[in-house]
Amino acid sequence: MHRAATSHVTTRRSLLLAALAAPVLAACGTEGSQAEPESTAPVELSVFWWGAEARAKATEEALKLYTAKYPFVTFKTTWQGNQGYYDKLATMAAGGNAPDIFQIDDGALSEYGERGVTLDLTPYKANGKLDVSKFPESLWKYGEVDGKLAGVPTGENTPGMIYNKQLCADLGVPEPTTGMSWDALISWGEQIYTKSGGKVFGTMDPSADYKALWMWLRQQGKELYKGKAIGASKEDLVAWFKLWQGARDRKAAPSADIIHEANGGDVTKQLVVTGKAATSFLWANQITEVQKLSKQALGVVAYPGNPSAQWARAALYFSIARSSTKRDRAVDVVNFLVNSPEVGKLWGADRGLSANLDVRKAVADGLTDATQKTAFAFETDLAPKFGQAPPVPPKGHVKARALLITHAESVQYGKATPEAAAEAYLKEANAAIAS
Repeated sequence: MHRAATSHVTTRRSLLLAALAAPVLAACGTEGSQAEPESTAPVELSVFWWGAEARAKATEEALKLYTAKYPFVTFKTTWQGNQGYYDKLATMAAGGNAPDIFQIDDGALSEYGERGVTLDLTPYKANGKLDVSKFPESLWKYGEVDGKLAGVPTGENTPGMIYNKQLCADLGVPEPTTGMSWDALISWGEQIYTKSGGKVFGTMDPSADYKALWMWLRQQGKELYKGKAIGASKEDLVAWFKLWQGARDRKAAPSADIIHEANGGDVTKQLVVTGKAATSFLWANQITEVQKLSKQALGVVAYPGNPSAQWARAALYFSIARSSTKRDRAVDVVNFLVNSPEVGKLWGADRGLSANLDVRKAVADGLTDATQKTAFAFETDLAPKFGQAPPVPPKGHVKARALLITHAESVQYGKATPEAAAEAYLKEANAAIAS
């Protein structure tokens, strides 16, 4: 799923984009229609994405559905693994050959949107050529960069705490619930550790997880980012690090070496998979991946605290190159991909749960896999509780989230105090965002 795709975003992206900004803007031309979709003149659109073979096959099949409707429209498709994807995209854009349609994630959307690589889709939304009326508002708004709609969500996901249902039943411990407090989770974790005879820790320590920190901050009326800076204060970060320091001291959360195994994001090393803890902090739709790796039945609830802190986050986006001479047709293709029930059933949850809620329901109604049903039901049930989406993360987000891991681990290993780690993180993360 998307997580595997987004975990290796190249750190060279900022340098490449800085180098390509001028030539891309020069090639962009003016905004406005250049090729009406009503025309039946033969047209070929280039489409670029990353993913495994299953995603490639499903994407090709979806594009064939569009060609079946409009035989005069064909596609030049290119796909690859995530490694090097943004290098190639940047090179293509710098040479004036940006794909008409390309896949992107929220670690890069601000980079491309702010540099004028992506077409502003706001006018198409306004005139109905791009229909997001069936999307949660917070979901489509998450594609806005500086007030311009830089990308259309392919699907939705939201953070989810995946837990070991079978272990709870075996130990006679109630299952965690959406809305439980962070302190209640830690107390619950103590029960798991005690009743398992110290064989299983109650919960993963998510102090290095930017999603968990973000949820915790939103529950206090703050954001992870405030414009071009970190939105948390030093006091906030100290409190966050101390919360999990206390959880480790109480044996509710494991030691640093065990936490480190999972901090890298590798699904196979998550603690509900390895059996070393009863929870993992991931994306909710990852339960389908994680369940395949686990021998015990799993469940998913929202991250602790008020669930209104969560929002409909885009799993991935489709963006359109501002330099494209086939903009209107490209918009029509994207509109088809995100709103077609046939495409939704073809893709399942590969690019997140369908952004169009009607399509999502149609897909969910046809599911036979129990874990996929759980993922769809969780996000559908949680959607009415979602809060307003924050702005898409700023440039430097990928570096900032890596720095959180570095400094959270310095506390976990006892190499730095919460105060020292908080101060260092703020200094380095703010510099990364500002660069």
